[in-house]
Amino acid sequence: MVEQERNMQFMQIAMKYLPEAKELLDRKGIEINMEDLQPVLHLLTQVMSDAYNLGKQEDGQ
Repeated sequence: MVEQERNMQFMQIAMKYLPEAKELLDRKGIEINMEDLQPVLHLLTQVMSDAYNLGKQEDGQ
């Protein structure tokens, strides 16, 4: 799988959980819009990529 395709899948996964994250923030009284969430989504995709690469390394050993 090409890295760009994998990153797109990671973004889809992050978006799947976005409503739940927004609800948690709303309950805490933290108002946030999609523009403010973009850096968080980017961070989540980086975490997923690092986890993927770690699993790939461990599988190769």
